Amino acid sequence: MTQTPSSLLIAVAQLNPVMGDVAGNLAKARAARADAAAAGADLLVFSELFISGYPPEDLVLKPAFQAACRQATETLARDTSDGGPAVLITTPWAEGGRVYNALVHADAGLIQAIRFKVDLPNYSVFDEKRVFAPGPLPGPVNVRGIRIGVPICEDIWGEEVVETLSETGAEMLIVPNGSPYRETVYDERMSTIVARIGDSGLPLLYVNQVGGQDELVFDGASLAVNADRSLAMQLPAFAETVAFVRATKEGGTWRFSGPIHGHDVGDEANYAACVLGLRDYVEKNRFPGVVLGLSGGIDSAICAAMAVDALGAERVHCVMLPYRYTSEDSLKDAFDCAKALGVRYDVVPIAAAVEGLEATLAPLFKGTSRDITEENLQSRARGTILMSISNKFGAMVVTTGNKSEMSVGYATIYGDMNGGYNPVKDLYKSEVFRLSALRNRWKPAGALGPDGEVIPVNIIVKPPTAELRENQKDQDSLPPYDILDAILERLVEREASVASIVAEGYDLEVVKKVERLLNIAEYKRRQAAPGVKVTARNFGRDRRYPIVNRFRDSGEPVPAPDMTVLNPTAVPKLDVVDF
Repeated sequence: MTQTPSSLLIAVAQLNPVMGDVAGNLAKARAARADAAAAGADLLVFSELFISGYPPEDLVLKPAFQAACRQATETLARDTSDGGPAVLITTPWAEGGRVYNALVHADAGLIQAIRFKVDLPNYSVFDEKRVFAPGPLPGPVNVRGIRIGVPICEDIWGEEVVETLSETGAEMLIVPNGSPYRETVYDERMSTIVARIGDSGLPLLYVNQVGGQDELVFDGASLAVNADRSLAMQLPAFAETVAFVRATKEGGTWRFSGPIHGHDVGDEANYAACVLGLRDYVEKNRFPGVVLGLSGGIDSAICAAMAVDALGAERVHCVMLPYRYTSEDSLKDAFDCAKALGVRYDVVPIAAAVEGLEATLAPLFKGTSRDITEENLQSRARGTILMSISNKFGAMVVTTGNKSEMSVGYATIYGDMNGGYNPVKDLYKSEVFRLSALRNRWKPAGALGPDGEVIPVNIIVKPPTAELRENQKDQDSLPPYDILDAILERLVEREASVASIVAEGYDLEVVKKVERLLNIAEYKRRQAAPGVKVTARNFGRDRRYPIVNRFRDSGEPVPAPDMTVLNPTAVPKLDVVDF
């Protein structure tokens, strides 16, 4: 009779897969397994949908892609005939005309078991019910004599799957995850993990993906928690690693022990997420570098700092595009910022371009007065020049509009909104100020930029302006940013009513104006570049509003719901005409 082991060395692959690069992800999995074997590991565990990348969206509906993922999974399974560690690998799995979000247990050269994700999230950034079929409630898999429950990501956010695993004999839980970063994520994860441990009495190992995928950034920060709710392992955030956790059976209960690393939270984590999101978007799309307009303002300055931290100064090209309204302060601040960052810096005056456009339009505009149209020609000339530099040399344009501007349409479409990616798209203006000051005294682990002050203090303290006319300030058109951002956070993140915001002390007319600007700017946001998600509700995947939308919140208190229940027999039947 084979004795059940009392110890298991588990390799945790907190890695950064590339969407759709099935061969590359397989190679990365094989390299991780070689590391695990060299350390004497018994089991190697990957994050959710590692072979394909996560989330694959409609790519997973492509039969050729499904076949490639299956072939790679079977190849890795055959590798396990070498006597090295068993593997829990994750992949899309097509079976019986349906596609599942699957975990495959491979050992001794064979696929030993397959489990399918049960609870498919269909909220916020998730759309899994669109592409995957739900699996049946699972039992544990037997890994070298140990019964391990393998709920997949969302399966631990409810009670049923873990309850089933506990009732069918699981001795521990190992959870592969594709959990994207957001500001509140660490507390939410820990609360969920502790709840499932409380339900089951089982220790839990949480293995999360790391890296950027379009707008999402996966932070890693994998962890293990014992049945007594003590933290047994914590891996770094925003970094790839293969780490090792020892599971030991003591008095009939399994306990984990492993490395415990601190990781950034709050503003530091937001900044690190923006850097990683930008880096992976550039690297995974194979751009040689980036180019951006450096205006002397705070948004372009922090984007330049993030770009250098992500890619290194040699891959960042900053261009000052001055016009008659560009102040000497802005010229000096942009130069000082570029010098501090060590980037290539060029000055390209735009007067000829703007005046040429005005001359071209003069016959059509005859008899009209100058207005925002002429102001926007400056922004559109700048956007065209930056896109031309991108076309000529291949560098991607970084666009620099913050969430406050994206919310209220305070940006010029086909102008300063031009670009391939926006690292600050989900940061309100007040956060941009705060993170700029933070970067001057700190930088994230792995950042390639210089230490110390990289954003001149004058950029942080001077009143923000687009400099499209003499003495223009943002507050000529918008409420002060501390007020604007507080209102926007309530409207966007909380879906608060105008009346409830006014009840908190904000001016009714200001709130109604902001709500109106938010609604009418939807068409601009649909055409904006993707950008890193850091808040609970970003524009794009999280918040999908119609462009044509006449609803306006009047600001009147919301009436209590009418609880009258109609008698079904009193509802008149409608004639249906069959055309």
